[in-house]
Amino acid sequence: MGDREPNKKRLLELLRAPDTGNAYCADCGAADPDWASYKLGIFICLNCCGVHRNFPDISRVKSVRLDFWDDSIVEFMTHNGNLRVKAKFEARVPAFYYIPQANDCLVLKEQWIRAKYERREFMADGETISLPGNREGFLWKRGRDNSQFLRRRFVLLAREGLLKYYTKEGGKNPKAVISIKDLNATFQTEKIGHPHGLQITYRRDGHIRNLFVYHESGKLVPFLTRNYLKQGFMEKTGPKQREPFKKRWFALDCHERRLLYYKNPLDAFEQGQVFLGNKEQGYEVYEDLPKGIRGNRWKAGLTIVTPERRYVLTCPNEKEQQEWLESLRGVLSSPLTLLNRLNGVLLFRPGGRNGWVWRFIPVIPALWEAEAGGSLEDRSSRPAWPIW
Repeated sequence: MGDREPNKKRLLELLRAPDTGNAYCADCGAADPDWASYKLGIFICLNCCGVHRNFPDISRVKSVRLDFWDDSIVEFMTHNGNLRVKAKFEARVPAFYYIPQANDCLVLKEQWIRAKYERREFMADGETISLPGNREGFLWKRGRDNSQFLRRRFVLLAREGLLKYYTKEGGKNPKAVISIKDLNATFQTEKIGHPHGLQITYRRDGHIRNLFVYHESGKLVPFLTRNYLKQGFMEKTGPKQREPFKKRWFALDCHERRLLYYKNPLDAFEQGQVFLGNKEQGYEVYEDLPKGIRGNRWKAGLTIVTPERRYVLTCPNEKEQQEWLESLRGVLSSPLTLLNRLNGVLLFRPGGRNGWVWRFIPVIPALWEAEAGGSLEDRSSRPAWPIW
């Protein structure tokens, strides 16, 4: 039996109780979770609750405020809680494993939840996650010059640290050979329009090359490299600031301190990029447009100042403007890291693109593979990738 109001009060007190971790979602860290898995004894957010509903064998969920709670279930929640359960199911999460955050896409959260509670990969008595072997299989890849997705064969050579893809199923000569150490991969479900969409980025011929791929079903190799800090459309004028404003897609990579811009979100190559130093080197960003300059359709302006020129941009609304300002100021206020300096990220060369040339930091790779059934073939016991 249960008493509705006292039990609800006890649950709300549990959410606020110190040293329990209950104030944040047990799976993605979102603040103020309003749901709970009463089978596991954890408090979770609405988005993660949706994932838990799909696996009734391992989890059952209730609303903290709206559902009826029996005395025994409330007692179970009291004796467990987020930190205690995490200590059990996350006892051995590898250092290279990417743990999803609140703003990450659904496939990341789903595979994290399944790895923890269904496959129990990180429990103290679980099997050790082994290094990956070679993988080979098919992904749907977007054409470089059109919007058509075509089936392509991808081959991952773990020992050599290479990713290859072929335009012909039985072809011997790969269309591209990508060094894993120079590769970055992020889930881009909304941009690609598929829940298992992935953007693979690497350096080629002085430009940033993008590959957009997806598979009908997805299994996650357990980490990502890094996500873009901010993405979206802005309008941009030219270097003389008399050119008409044109709509461009921007992506801010805070790790490599660069702002990339594209004509369209799914372009294979960037149209240009802006290196972002720090304030001590003469870089800054400020709200609004320079005097005498007016935007086209959008009026919420911002200006990026570099030692070479000003980049004058407009945002679709004030909310986007403030988000871009906050993100850009965060990058500009941070010092260049040791890796930035060791890898020569900021090099001056007169006559280069805006006077600057870049070398890019080798990054921890991230790869995504499909599930069984016409999927990428996992030749190892567990998908994982080490920090080299």
